[in-house]
Amino acid sequence: MIRIGVDSLPLVAVTSLFTGMVLAVQTSYQIEEYVPRIFIAAAVAKATIIELGPVITALVLSGRVGASIAAELGTMRVTEQIDALETMAFDPVQFLLLPRFFAGLVMMPVIVTYGCLIAISGGWAVCVYYLGMSSTAFLEGMRQFVYPYDIYSGLFKSFVFGGTITMVGCYYGFCARKGAAGVGLATTRSVVTNCLLILVFDYFLAMLMFPAG
Repeated sequence: MIRIGVDSLPLVAVTSLFTGMVLAVQTSYQIEEYVPRIFIAAAVAKATIIELGPVITALVLSGRVGASIAAELGTMRVTEQIDALETMAFDPVQFLLLPRFFAGLVMMPVIVTYGCLIAISGGWAVCVYYLGMSSTAFLEGMRQFVYPYDIYSGLFKSFVFGGTITMVGCYYGFCARKGAAGVGLATTRSVVTNCLLILVFDYFLAMLMFPAG
């Protein structure tokens, strides 16, 4: 949990901060002439909680955590450490995969919550210090248009993404072959597969949680 969660906080903080700031600037550019500024705050908070927070954090962690798991387990595979575990009657799935899988399930919602708070803080800073909006108006926009279901849907997405990242990393790590080149290939495949699955799952989760009509 420390490697997946605590060690990822600085990277997530930087990416989330600038994501929230960019979102505020571009939302202002697109809608300021048509709607009151209070909707900028609502758009920043809602988009961050529902979509950008879970997805961007998952993409960042697919490169950091998923690749790390694939490289670690791949090295254990090519150096026959996993084979040694099996020889000693240890189940590698129970001993190596499950702890990482459950750590991903538990820590991902925590990291996404942390990232969303940082991103909304960045959006607030841009709205107040660059666009001239008051803090009261920003908070009122969030209060009026961000619903508990938005938060639940974002956390559910992060839960799914956390399991996906660790499972894909473990799968390619266990399947690594052919020495150092095989470990590098497993790491690359883990990152690419995770990025694709996160975007695909994001679409189907959106269809499931936000049906039209």
